[in-house]
Amino acid sequence: MTQKRKYGLWLALGLLGISLGACQAESTSAAKPQAKPAVHLVYTTQVTRQPLYDETLYTGSLRTQRLLRVYSQEQGRIMRLPFYPGERVKSGELLMQLDDRRLQAELAKAKATLSQTQVDVKRLRNLGKNKLVSEDEQARAETALAVATAEVSLLQVRLTDTAVYAPFAGVISERLAEPGDLVPSSNHVLTLLAPDSLVVDVLVPEQRLAQIRVDDNAVVRIDALGDTPWQAKIARIYPAVDPVSRLGQLELHLTAQPPAALPGQFCRVLLRTQGQARPSIPYTALRRDREGEYVFMINADSTVTRRPVRSGLQLADSIEIIEGLQPNEVIVSKGFLGLSDGNTVVVTSAAAAS
Repeated sequence: MTQKRKYGLWLALGLLGISLGACQAESTSAAKPQAKPAVHLVYTTQVTRQPLYDETLYTGSLRTQRLLRVYSQEQGRIMRLPFYPGERVKSGELLMQLDDRRLQAELAKAKATLSQTQVDVKRLRNLGKNKLVSEDEQARAETALAVATAEVSLLQVRLTDTAVYAPFAGVISERLAEPGDLVPSSNHVLTLLAPDSLVVDVLVPEQRLAQIRVDDNAVVRIDALGDTPWQAKIARIYPAVDPVSRLGQLELHLTAQPPAALPGQFCRVLLRTQGQARPSIPYTALRRDREGEYVFMINADSTVTRRPVRSGLQLADSIEIIEGLQPNEVIVSKGFLGLSDGNTVVVTSAAAAS
């Protein structure tokens, strides 16, 4: 082999070695681990336990708390009915008088019978002392005396029922008969109401009833009287819920009676209710997707973990968490862009300082 051929062969082998070395270097470079991704900068917040207040507007109606429906307790003709709707009545004034002449006559008859029975009993008692009358006859006379006494008492009560007097000062709101009318017993004749005893009836959803307490404050606005707010307190929470509408009823007492207010007027009632003390977080810390609500928890190794939660009442910038969190746990409040379960995070100094 000539010297020139040997030199060419060695040159080819050298070039081949260089090429293999380059491929091995590229393979080694490709096997090296990639650089670690950049960590996320996040803000955090601590879960606190506090009750949230909710202000909700409801509708209601004014109602008179003191109202008297005057019924005729006896059958008879109306002799006096002096008041008309809208007229004021003083306490103790006569509202209705029925014709009582028949009862007066019956009472006079019963009193005469009672008087005669008393005489008979007295005579039989004297005879009984001398054994001149039987015990049975004496007993019958005593029974007759008791019946006559009861008859007089009954007629006196019935006679009293022919006149009805106002038990409190108020205003006549209904007049359903006129003097001269013959009315049966238990017939509605008049209605008397006390205009200074207005209360507000409000219907609220059953879910809110657990958050409402007697003596809670409320603000009432009566549409017919303008936008003036009237302070009120919850005086009564009715113990049943309507099975159809699922609404419960509240009774509110006004601190001051609005002038010119009338029963039945429409009201707007602002109630401030307090929820149970539950874990609370900023609203921006709560995330939602197709799987539901969740938050990102901060772990001791500076990683985050997705945790499902269930939220409750929201007020302003806070929202209560019914399930999934405990007080004093730390969660991410800002910095969610690109954040996923297991990522390493760094809390910014501003967040740490807060």
